[in-house]
Amino acid sequence: MEERLQKLIAAAGIASRRHAEELIAAGEVTLNGEVVREPGTKADPERDHIKVRGRLINPLLKERKKVYVLLNKPRGYLTSLSDPEGRPLVTELVPKSLGRLHPVGRLDFNTEGLLLLTNDGELTNYVTAARNRVAKVYEAKVKGVPAEQSIERLRRGVTLEDGTRTAPAEVTLTDETETNAWYKVVLHEGRNQQIRRMFDSIGHSVIKLRRVRIGHLKDDGMRTGEFRLLAPEEVARFTGKAKKKADARGAAKKAGRKAGRKAGRKAAKKSERK
Repeated sequence: MEERLQKLIAAAGIASRRHAEELIAAGEVTLNGEVVREPGTKADPERDHIKVRGRLINPLLKERKKVYVLLNKPRGYLTSLSDPEGRPLVTELVPKSLGRLHPVGRLDFNTEGLLLLTNDGELTNYVTAARNRVAKVYEAKVKGVPAEQSIERLRRGVTLEDGTRTAPAEVTLTDETETNAWYKVVLHEGRNQQIRRMFDSIGHSVIKLRRVRIGHLKDDGMRTGEFRLLAPEEVARFTGKAKKKADARGAAKKAGRKAGRKAGRKAAKKSERK
């Protein structure tokens, strides 16, 4: 059965769907020996030879077993598969026997907390897409005590230093002293260092940041640096919602096509009467 190349690359565990699209655009993917640059190109892994950077991925698709890991990331680890500077990577915190895993989204070098690692590109795409509104919950300690009107700006969305605007966020004060304040922040998007940049925009830098929840997944007392495999029912809660959304989008497209055909026939009949 033919499927989009980026979906097949993600299913092989080579990269997330978004990264797979970048690999295709960069000319790193070949289909039956020909370079492909169109992300919408389809292929059948039973019939076609698909290579990423010269590596045939068809055997990976046949042998692949999906793995889902929840890691409590420590500070001082990079959320990446490689680093030219040689800094520690989050993938070094899980056994190599689990196979090649990629991080789902990111936590910056100095941020702690929950991070998913998997070889399932479909789940990665679902969790990271802002339209699916998978909540990411953080605890942030900030320098000083921001005024309430400043926090209200964060709740409505602020313009960052690069000109982009953040989506509305839930920001709740949980504790404060004369010199610091603690907030619970809930995001449904994932810009690079977003929470730090949000608080910088109101003049209060983040001193400590920790992610404590991803969707329905919580830390449940996991120590820093610990990891565990997700239970099938935990994965199913993500994949079940993803399937419902995909079915809804498919139904909407089908209804749109049907309405378009109906409108076309109606216009044609009207033209004939004239």
